[in-house]
Amino acid sequence: MADCIFCKIINKEIPSEIVYEDENVIAFKDINPKAPVHILVVPKKHIPTLNDFDDPDLMVKVMETCKKIAKDFNVAESGYRVLVNVNKEGGQVIYHVHFHVLGGRLFKFEQKGE
Repeated sequence: MADCIFCKIINKEIPSEIVYEDENVIAFKDINPKAPVHILVVPKKHIPTLNDFDDPDLMVKVMETCKKIAKDFNVAESGYRVLVNVNKEGGQVIYHVHFHVLGGRLFKFEQKGE
């Protein structure tokens, strides 16, 4: 996609701090981190949302990359979060599916009514 910022990063048209890359996946530091470790893992194939993701082999490669990033950034044992925002109400801003690997701090989950 000509106007997709992640496609431009994949094609090296926009600089980013790449921490991992192979033929299928690229991972780079988020420019607005929400945790000490905040890496975006992005399939190189342009897929707009998680709803459009229909390649199980590529999904495995993305998840393996998320695990590798957690290990490489020393958060695998202490804990980390993998987050995908889907569509507008889910908080998706860039319509090229991407996985946030967040770690290096305590994340809490609070349910209403508890």
